[in-house]
Amino acid sequence: EYILSMIGYAVGLGNIWRFPYMAYKNGGGAFLIPYLLMLVLCGIPLFFLESAIGQFCSQGPINMWRAVPVLQGVGLSMVMVNALVSIYYNVIIAYSLYYMFASMQFPLPWSSCSSWADRKCSSLPKVYCNVSGVLMTNWTQENITCPSSNKITVSVESPSEQYWDHVALQRSSGLDETGPVVWHLALCLLLSSIIVAAALIRGIKSSGKVVYFTATFPYVVILILLIRGVTLEGARDGIDFYIGSQSNLTKLTEGQVWKDAATQTFFSLSIAWGGVPTLASYSNFHNNMFLDSVIVTVINDGTSVFAGFAIFSILGHMAHVYGKPIGNVVKEGFGLAFIAYPDALAKLPISPLWSILFFFMLLTVGLDSQFAAIEVITTCLLDAFPNILKSKRAVVTILTCIIVFLLGLPCVTRAGIYWVTLIDQFVASWVMLILALMEIIGFCYIYGVNRFIKDIEMMIGKKSFCFWLWWRACWLFLTPCIIAVILVWSLVIFVPPTYGKVQYPAWGLALGWSMVAFVLIWIPVIAFYKVIKAKGNFCKVISLCSPSEEWHPYLDIHRGERYSKNTAAEETVSDNKTEDKKM
Repeated sequence: EYILSMIGYAVGLGNIWRFPYMAYKNGGGAFLIPYLLMLVLCGIPLFFLESAIGQFCSQGPINMWRAVPVLQGVGLSMVMVNALVSIYYNVIIAYSLYYMFASMQFPLPWSSCSSWADRKCSSLPKVYCNVSGVLMTNWTQENITCPSSNKITVSVESPSEQYWDHVALQRSSGLDETGPVVWHLALCLLLSSIIVAAALIRGIKSSGKVVYFTATFPYVVILILLIRGVTLEGARDGIDFYIGSQSNLTKLTEGQVWKDAATQTFFSLSIAWGGVPTLASYSNFHNNMFLDSVIVTVINDGTSVFAGFAIFSILGHMAHVYGKPIGNVVKEGFGLAFIAYPDALAKLPISPLWSILFFFMLLTVGLDSQFAAIEVITTCLLDAFPNILKSKRAVVTILTCIIVFLLGLPCVTRAGIYWVTLIDQFVASWVMLILALMEIIGFCYIYGVNRFIKDIEMMIGKKSFCFWLWWRACWLFLTPCIIAVILVWSLVIFVPPTYGKVQYPAWGLALGWSMVAFVLIWIPVIAFYKVIKAKGNFCKVISLCSPSEEWHPYLDIHRGERYSKNTAAEETVSDNKTEDKKM
């Protein structure tokens, strides 16, 4: 159940719709080179780090910082990221629910232009002839032979695109025009919250049973869609576009490609959000979290590549039907999942069946990630107030889901998609790079990498010097340097986000930066509070960089001599290169 929960948390919507587009955008198969490098140099080391921390102390993202009390604000920032991300993840689940229900009719409602469409809607490109450039001798009664040089292709919008904008979202012109709540989305949002609350009402015990299905079912659907996709006309062109001869190796010289590879790795593994240590805190103390980390990260990235084959095989068929390059079919972000792919599914035989399977798959991967996000919040509340809330887990879970639902209502107004994109662009992007960097600084530099390694060996046994040499190199040099370079580069090349061609107003961008500040401000605030609380006592201030008395394995039987109370004051640490401190 633990490893399935980890896989379910790591494998999310980003694997289904974000990775294939990133590969398309950044040179096709060439993108796999930086992506796999980022997995090895950043993804696995950080996932291993977070898993080890959570399993050792059996605490959530706030209490795990008892190891470095001065940085306890980092844990609170992780909870804030989870809170904001859970809001828009809940909305995406609502989108999936709506499309799944809408798929239960034949033909699919977005298969053709209906009453909700405008004049731009067309299933095929519209080609007109520039009559002023045609000789009269070309006329035959009411027919015309038009030279190719006089043909004009008019830009059109597919039925699926207009259905997404006009029916599903009822999208307004911009963030300034909020409009009323879109009630069918609000009801789906409510249903999503009810499902999450029901699955988590007994904590990890109940959600652990659910993940047997939610973590494995997506692979069944992807396999079915892949088998169906490769049998369609044009599928080979789609796969060739994905990782074949059209791969552009020259893209590797562009810094943006490496930034995208790193952020996609972080996004897909959900690193620095607090979910990994929270789930690991429920694991057995002597569980081999190193092996689990490798398995989960490899499966996660393998899922991204595997899903890409299924998606691009069908997009290749879609390009074949439309008679245009695949590069003009693929949509970025939400467009791939809710515009391009529904359009392709509508052209398959028994289209409602394939559409229901696809959106049910999106629902399951979204729910897995949402389970972990809500579990982080409730775990932190229970850890913070154990005497008051310990016996009220069900109430805390239900209230958390209600609050997330209410905060998500602005995201299901007519301007809702702009709010979702704003949260995605500002919170779920480079903010996690900062938090990951703070994790490495806190546990590998301040707490001490040698001490941290001995903590890990208490759980998985002694390892060779060569084994730890690689992880020391990653944690102390390679990973933090890569994150720092990418962080600086992402700020240098930052451009204001847009939704399609719609620009955000100045107050919208200010709100985006305010969300970033709201997430990160807790790091200096908590540090300042703890320093003030020390009342100028220099020894107390210095002790904020050392583990508190509450930092130890949760159960007495796991503490051993290093963390026994009798030897707590016998050992001190002068720097990060010395031996561990006994507590």
